[in-house]
Amino acid sequence: MKADIHPEYSDVKAICSCGNVIETRSTHAGEMHLDVCSACHPFYTGKQKIMDTGGRVERFRRRFGNRGASGAGASDAS
Repeated sequence: MKADIHPEYSDVKAICSCGNVIETRSTHAGEMHLDVCSACHPFYTGKQKIMDTGGRVERFRRRFGNRGASGAGASDAS
């Protein structure tokens, strides 16, 4: 390696929104703030989180109810 051409490689703390702190090494100076990590990501934990932004699922259910569940119109296709 050539001298004085590579960035500084130091210890860094990566802090997730769930509170998990990961200590690693990086060229990034300071702390990193993450949205998801392996402790809270659904792929790694096996848990699914349903995110209902703005009550859209409830609004859909109020507006359309259970129209698709009865299968209306499907029996007349003979």
